[in-house]
Amino acid sequence: MKKILITGAAGFLGSHLCDRFIKEGYYVVGMDNFITGEKKNIEHLIELENFEFVAHDVTNYIELKGGLDYILHFASPASPIDYLRIPIQTLKVGSLGTHNLLGLARAKKARILIASTSEVYGDPLVHPQSEDYYGNVNTIGPRGVYDEAKRFQESLTMAYHRFHGIETRIVRIFNTYGPRMRLNDGRVIPAFMGQALRGEDLTVFGDGSQTRSFCYVDDQIDGIFKLLHSDYIYPVNIGNPNEITIKDFAEEIIKLTGTNQKIVYKDLPVNDPLQRQPDITLAKKILGWEPKVERKEGMALTFNYFKNLSTEELYKSEHKNFSDFINK
Repeated sequence: MKKILITGAAGFLGSHLCDRFIKEGYYVVGMDNFITGEKKNIEHLIELENFEFVAHDVTNYIELKGGLDYILHFASPASPIDYLRIPIQTLKVGSLGTHNLLGLARAKKARILIASTSEVYGDPLVHPQSEDYYGNVNTIGPRGVYDEAKRFQESLTMAYHRFHGIETRIVRIFNTYGPRMRLNDGRVIPAFMGQALRGEDLTVFGDGSQTRSFCYVDDQIDGIFKLLHSDYIYPVNIGNPNEITIKDFAEEIIKLTGTNQKIVYKDLPVNDPLQRQPDITLAKKILGWEPKVERKEGMALTFNYFKNLSTEELYKSEHKNFSDFINK
């Protein structure tokens, strides 16, 4: 039985990765410190014989007994509200945490896949974004703590590959959605769905002409699984290239939820990307991967998850608006 360590295991993507690798017959060690992850995401795994949970902050030294075949490093805040609330921890998990895990990979002779992000492209001047684009990032802007943590993470990973010869993989994740996302975490899909379910107007920043491309979680997990088992060492975009403006997307959510809320407009946050669309040519060529779940289907599944949340979860006290938070 192959053994894999998944950091950020109680998070949105991390918990789905645990599910996939357990289904594939792996022994999974999940690691999380619950700074943004939630215990409910992995409660269904705790009693399984091939799952083990370790409560640990990866910015501290990591020690695991026995052999290890693979590592997936997904321990990082990923939403604007989270990484602006805990900026230092965000930088540390991208630097110290990545350094610790690369060291563990070297010691165990394990292959490691690092979760990077489309945010390394910043507010792009090239559209769509391909892996050979170097990006347009404000290093000292409010989003820089996340963008630069991920850019440094990529550099450190390649340095370990070149200098120490460890097997590394890098996935650049574009906007992903699905069950287990947290409401009110600053990301557009849970924000819109939370507002709709609470009977609030939907908040659009700027004039709504900025674009996003949304990938359903099952497709994202499949791409990551294939990349881990490939022979390709450089970054690969995994996302859905089906692009939509935020205004049009808000209207889709109103139609999906059967609500009659209005769309209200607020100032665009600093350095908020105006365009986001992955070029997945490389993923198609190297991995034979492309998304299969259409947005209409994925959004219906996601809405069904959100509408079954408890009243307490629906009204949980979190900063509801990205711009409200960063202006404080």
